Amino acid sequence: MASKVFFTDMRVVSDYGLLEKLDALMKRAGMDSIDFKDKLVAVKITFAERGNMAYIRPGYIARVVKRIQELGGKPFLVDSNTLYYGSRSNAVDHLETAMLNGFNRIEVGCNALIADGLTGLDSTDIEINQKYVKTAKIGSAIAEADVFISVSHFKGHQMTGFGGAIKNIGMGSGSRRGKMEMHAASKPKIQKENCVSCGKCIQHCAQAAISYDENKKAQIDYDKCVGCGQCVASCHFEAAVALYDENAATVGAKMAEYTYAVLHGKPNFHINIMMDIGPECDCWSVNDQALVPNIGMAASFDPVALDRACVDMVNQAPSVPNSALYDKKEYKADSDKFEHVHPDVTWRDTLVHAEEIGVGTQVYELVKIK
Repeated sequence: MASKVFFTDMRVVSDYGLLEKLDALMKRAGMDSIDFKDKLVAVKITFAERGNMAYIRPGYIARVVKRIQELGGKPFLVDSNTLYYGSRSNAVDHLETAMLNGFNRIEVGCNALIADGLTGLDSTDIEINQKYVKTAKIGSAIAEADVFISVSHFKGHQMTGFGGAIKNIGMGSGSRRGKMEMHAASKPKIQKENCVSCGKCIQHCAQAAISYDENKKAQIDYDKCVGCGQCVASCHFEAAVALYDENAATVGAKMAEYTYAVLHGKPNFHINIMMDIGPECDCWSVNDQALVPNIGMAASFDPVALDRACVDMVNQAPSVPNSALYDKKEYKADSDKFEHVHPDVTWRDTLVHAEEIGVGTQVYELVKIK
């Protein structure tokens, strides 16, 4: 059975701008049918790296927050710490980045939280018993919320082909331990030149697998290590690091399974905003020329159908000259844009697996609204 995906383009008229169109989209797509009364509502976005200018403008998020509040909910913006080391790898830097990028109470009308706490250790285990992930490690502020709303910037992604609702929900809700599970098949390693002998990794290793060597540098006993990633999450000096060694298809499948863990049994709704559709993720500290012109906004209760509809709309859109589409081999107008930019990634893998495990369906009916 087809899932409904509601869509509005970027054309406006006097007194009916993009924010009013977003209001209409949420209403027509049925977000109001969720019982928000006195519920804690996680509004999952990405706060984006410092220097990136393509992320969703805070004004759109403020409109979503306002509607939830009007329906009696208690919304909060939320994201989880990154596994890589940047301006969002701990809650102090992460919240400062969020504030600088406009995701603050004055601009959006609610508070921002970091789901997995100060250093990524605040994680809730959710048993799902899927093909790759048996127990998902979800940031606790997301796991404990009553209602889950995702608002995603739809764009390309270097590892999964595109980043939309499933990327925002699955990868974005995983704690640092969870992100390590999605990215890595092997166990972490110690870069001894970065080790300052602080002992945090030893303190947080539940398996007693880490000790000091003769130079008082951390070392891992791989006979004891179970690959949980706690050392990576607790290290502030990029000494304990994850090995990004999963292939793209497996990362996408694990991401779909984490999405299942977040959404299963919880009221949820999803919005994708198709603006500034660059080739890479907002986790980059820069953003490239858009691949296609701005398309619009789409919403659905089904994140799989939503992402598939957005991929199709991007592929049907005209390409932008001087974009990454023209950097590699000869580009043809009817090419799959995301596969052309990221030829080693098949974006379909993520959607196929998400469909197989019951997250949603790729069969959709596109309902256009003004």
